[in-house]
Amino acid sequence: MSPHLDAVRVERVWVSGGAVRIAACTRELTVACPDCGCGSARIHSRYDRTLTDADADADADADADADADAGGRPVLIGLSVRRLFCDGPGCDRRTFAEQVEGLTVRYQRRSPLLQHLVEMAGVLLAGRGGARLLQILKVPLSRTSVLFHLMRLPLPPAATPRVLGVDDFALYADVFGTLLVDAYTRLPIELWAGRDAEQSAAWLRTHPGVEAVCRNGSLVYRQGITDGAPDAVQVSDRFHLWQGLSKRVGDTASAHRVCLPAAVPEPDPASPPANRAGPSHQADTPARRHAKRLFEAVHAVTDTGCSLSAAARELGLNRRTVAKYARAATLAGLRTAHQAPPTYQP
Repeated sequence: MSPHLDAVRVERVWVSGGAVRIAACTRELTVACPDCGCGSARIHSRYDRTLTDADADADADADADADADAGGRPVLIGLSVRRLFCDGPGCDRRTFAEQVEGLTVRYQRRSPLLQHLVEMAGVLLAGRGGARLLQILKVPLSRTSVLFHLMRLPLPPAATPRVLGVDDFALYADVFGTLLVDAYTRLPIELWAGRDAEQSAAWLRTHPGVEAVCRNGSLVYRQGITDGAPDAVQVSDRFHLWQGLSKRVGDTASAHRVCLPAAVPEPDPASPPANRAGPSHQADTPARRHAKRLFEAVHAVTDTGCSLSAAARELGLNRRTVAKYARAATLAGLRTAHQAPPTYQP
């Protein structure tokens, strides 16, 4: 409590319920009005700060402030503060509550030291991890509370990038938004609904210094960038370059589809088929041998006049399997009969 010892008088310190409890009150000092800045020491009334208790113990007082832990125990401060009259001429505020620098903040239920600890736990470890760390530090908070304090932190001011990325995205159906990204760090900078040129131009005017802009092929963004940063170089981003090239290649191939059969060379009838004996050697696999055994077994039974159902019961096979092998005159015919037709017919 060293930053605020001059403004606070400690009246009692004791240990109860596993926590160090401190009863204190503010000293009779002059305090500046938050509106007009005029100092005042005229007391209107006193009241005890009703602050959130960070201790999970059921015996914790409701009027205690959770400070940083001491010796493995949470420190709980019950502080009596003054409400003062404002005697400044022309000030609309009649009374105001004093704040102790380094100890209390308006509408805050924790000391700045503890609040900073909670916020840093959320920044570094997010919800579950931050809650576990705070539990060790005797500041029990749920993961939801840690995330709530994390979301309350103001975002750091973003520096104007030299190379800006501009693109749109679909919120839902036909509703779009605009996203600005730093092309070097790849971090988002700004986000807004809509994708009109005036918004882009207004942002560029208020953030001078953009030297190049990567964008899609939208003429809306082109006009907005030209109006807001006329000296910036506009280039297309990598995704839309590849997308445009792929579309152009597809359109060209579709337009000249009738020319494709003529571009295929005719086979030379004088030359013998390459690797005539190859298929017999390549087909000598376990699957080929299994199919050959089934083919011979099925024909050995069906060639005697036995029905397909009787042959299936005798061989222990499915009737459809027996019918497939029985219809094929040769093993090669069995394989070609079930070959899928070609998908492209010139």
